[in-house]
Parts: sequence; C-alpha cells; structure tokens
Amino acid sequence: MAAAKQWIHWGKAIFAGFLATLAMVIGGASIAPKMGIPAMHMGAMLAVYMDNSMGLAWLFIFFVGIVLALIYAAIQRFLPGPSAIRGAIFSLAPWLIIQLLVMGLMGQPYFGGSFPMAVESLFLWLAYGLVLGAIYNESDAKR
Repeated sequence: MAAAKQWIHWGKAIFAGFLATLAMVIGGASIAPKMGIPAMHMGAMLAVYMDNSMGLAWLFIFFVGIVLALIYAAIQRFLPGPSAIRGAIFSLAPWLIIQLLVMGLMGQPYFGGSFPMAVESLFLWLAYGLVLGAIYNESDAKR
C-alpha cells in the first residue's frame, strides 16, 4: 500500500512561521522607524495584557505566527500566484481579523486609530506573508 501524500510539511511550516514572525518583529522594531514610521514594539504592546510578562508576550507572538503558518501550509495550494504572492494574499486575512476584531476586544481603536498605524501594520503583515510564502514554497509546478 502506498503512503498517503502529506499535505502539510510540518517542520517546514513551523520554520517558515518562526522566520516570518521574526521578520515582522524586526521590521516593526527597527526598519519602520528608519522609514519615518513609528516603531511597533509588539512584545511590549502585548505584555500589557499579560500581566506585563514580556516572556509570555513573545511566546504568544511566535506561537500565533507558527499557528498561522500551519494554516497557510494547509490552504496555500488553493491561493493564486507564485509562493511569495500566495503568502502575501494569506497575510491579509490575519491583518483584517486583528484590525477589525482583536483591536476592539482589547479596547484599542480599529486600525490602530490612524492611517499611518494601519499602513505600518499592513506592511508588517505583508512582510510576514512574503517571507512565509517564500520559505514555505511548495513547488509551483506541483499545483
């Protein structure tokens, strides 16, 4: 009996999720200010809601990034375009969910309360998606 085709490459997805999250964190903390955009220190922002535990905040950020990568790995074959573009398309969903649902639940203004904050968040999520798609590149020829 032939082995069933594995739809998700777990290790590759976890690795891609970790690196994509790292790219987003680095972009928010160091690259954005050099472009004239306010720094987004995700750990500090989230720690406020976790008894000021920076460790727990960072663990949660990377956990979410990896879970999202596993979801991406499961659905990426249904998205159009080359792998990096599929990742960018996928990243629009968590960006919108965070802006429209999570921000409100946390008592924060939708879309960060301003156009620059919304754009910065969008760029960071697009960076996450581009890195995720580029690393979790299931050969376009197999699609």
